[in-house]
Order: sequence, then structure tokens, then C-alpha cells
Amino acid sequence: MKSKLSFIIIWFIILLSGPFAVLKSVKVFDITQNVPLLINIFQRILGLVVFSLLFVQIILGAFMQKWKEKFGAWIFKFHLIQGFVAYVLVLVHPLLFLIYNFKTRGVLDPFYVFTDFCLLCSRPIELYYSFGRITFWLISLAILAAIVKNEVWWKENWRKFHILNYFVFFLIAAHAWFVGTDVISTFFVYIFWFGMIAVLYTFIRKHILPIITNK
Repeated sequence: MKSKLSFIIIWFIILLSGPFAVLKSVKVFDITQNVPLLINIFQRILGLVVFSLLFVQIILGAFMQKWKEKFGAWIFKFHLIQGFVAYVLVLVHPLLFLIYNFKTRGVLDPFYVFTDFCLLCSRPIELYYSFGRITFWLISLAILAAIVKNEVWWKENWRKFHILNYFVFFLIAAHAWFVGTDVISTFFVYIFWFGMIAVLYTFIRKHILPIITNK
């Protein structure tokens, strides 16, 4: 019970670090008087929460057997629910951007928000927006794969497919760092770099070292 409580407390600290970083940079009066600003704040909060959720999601998934031995079977259900919540927030994040553009520019362009990819972009920030678009569709693909998880081909190849989670995470990290304004917050920056290092370590341990040691 104490271990479960400790996990929940740490999880909440990681999760709430994003909202705290955003809210400490704005004034309540400004929020209540400015609808576009309110939309922007919610979008920023969701972006940081998604980063935190995916960080925890990867660490849980990579070492699930050990987590189940320590906490029990509930941790796997928690992992599944957290994955679903993360996807919902990933969907809402660009929808808020869509609404924000409509409120500030009078333009309602879902194609720009969801599908306007570029590599040689006219502006550097458009490349970082593209990182966000790519991660949205990759996560959508991951959700689709989870739906068909009982198919034979999925059971045989799910480990290979899960490598995409790392790619998605680092794309989101780049998107957050170069587009977001809150990642460098005194508090959240520690969560950001801790997450980056932890996920990189996990990727090396789970996918690089086995290749090296098997040669």
C-alpha cells in the first residue's frame, strides 16, 4: 500500500509540474479577460502534461514485469488507462490550436493543423510544428495497433512496433522545446531533462545493448 501511495504521489508531482510551470507565468486577471489567452494556456498545459504522461508511459511499459512484481496487476491497467488519456490529450492539443487560430486570425484550417507537413520549411518553427503533426499520426497508429493487439501478426511484432514510442517521445520533446514557451521554466526544465535522460537510458538498455552483447 505504501509503495502504491508513493508511486501515485510521484506520478502526480510529475504530472502537475507542467500546469504549475504554465500557471505561474500568467496573471489570473489576464486569463479571465482574454479568451484566446485562456485557450493558449490550456493548450500549453496539455502539451506539457502529454510530455509527462508519455515519459511515464514509456518507463512503465519498458519495465512492466518489474512494476507488476512490485505494485501488483493494477499497474498494467493503470498503464492502459494512462495511454488512452494521453491519446485524448494529444488529440485535444491541436484542436485547441485550431480554435486559437480561429479566434485570433479568423481562420479555421484543420489541414494546416493536422496535415501541413514540411521538412524544408519557409520558417524554422514550421518544422517544429511538423514534429507535432508527425507524432499525432504516429500515436494514432499506435492506438490502432492496440485495438488489433489480438491479431497474430501483432503478437509476433509488437516489440518492434513499440520502438516507435521512443521516436515519438523525442519528436514531442523537440516540438515542446522549440515551439513551447514553458519547457525552460525553472521547475519543469528538471522534469524535462530527467525524462529525456531516463527515456534515452531505457532505449539504450532495452534496444541497443542487446544488439551489442549478442554480436
